[in-house]
Amino acid sequence: MRVGDGALSEAASELADWQAGRTVFVITSPKVWALHGDAVEGVLEPAAKWCRFEVAEGEAAKNLAHAERLWDQMLDAEGKRDSRIIAVGGGSVGDLAGFVAGCFLRGIEFAQFPTTMLAQVDASIGGKTAVNLPLAKNSVGLFYHPKWVVAETRFLTTLPAPELRSGLIEVIKAGVALDSHLFERLEENLDSLFSGDTSVLAPVVAEAMGAKIAVVEKDPTEQGGRRLLNLGHTLGHALESQLGYRGLRHGEAVGFGILFALRLARKRGLSEADGDRIQHLVRRCDLPILPNLDHGALLDSMRLDKKNREDSMAWVLPVGIGNAAVFTDIRDSEVGEELHRFLVEPSV
Repeated sequence: MRVGDGALSEAASELADWQAGRTVFVITSPKVWALHGDAVEGVLEPAAKWCRFEVAEGEAAKNLAHAERLWDQMLDAEGKRDSRIIAVGGGSVGDLAGFVAGCFLRGIEFAQFPTTMLAQVDASIGGKTAVNLPLAKNSVGLFYHPKWVVAETRFLTTLPAPELRSGLIEVIKAGVALDSHLFERLEENLDSLFSGDTSVLAPVVAEAMGAKIAVVEKDPTEQGGRRLLNLGHTLGHALESQLGYRGLRHGEAVGFGILFALRLARKRGLSEADGDRIQHLVRRCDLPILPNLDHGALLDSMRLDKKNREDSMAWVLPVGIGNAAVFTDIRDSEVGEELHRFLVEPSV
């Protein structure tokens, strides 16, 4: 893994050995390639040949039709089991590319070059790859870890402000669930992070990545402690699927999910002071207005969440800043009542 301003250049020699004599498939989107293609081309020279395949922006890329088209293109280009994939883009491109890599010829090696804050601190790490189905996000996929993650923080300077803010909500999530020092750093430096200052962004990205890696190494297939990384995602993913993966960025949906989780957490011992600090930090990321949504349909979507087991829904809730736990004894009736109130006034 390489992270920071200049990470791509630092990784170039090792990436050269990894690509040498092989076919490399670059999976990206038109907008991302227009911004960063020149930088990426500079590290592709050692490949025997490389092909660029473009996919849709955002969640629209994450479906089986896109995956099938990519597999066909790779076969047509004579891809082999020692070919390589490089994902260049945000979390959706990385999720799709990893899924494609894990299934093509029963698995070929791939690298992640994440270009968004959300992808660098979260989606590119941990080996979760997937596509969406209409009923539920990330419902078809596999754990398949990248050979390389190169988080070039210089790429983040091209992000629109709402995208950067959305990605920072995933960093807030990590601070709330895992790392009180990271949370405090965000409280102190959030305005500088919003400005896109790479000297401030790089250490925050590195710390957030490190916090996630420490959890993933202990629980690579999400059987235990790794579930804590899903704080805010039970409602967040339900919001995304009910909106047809349009209208809310992933981080924004997670932000609403964190605010909703605080309602349940305060009933289970989270202090008012900690709850207020968490709510304030999330709100500083300028969440949009929550669209009108059907209460019952959202509950149905939450029941499809991947963390759930046959006999219960699972909720990741903060018990303090830097500390979260999984609760499986929360009744559907309580969730339904709180959700009804939350949709009317989405605050703690």
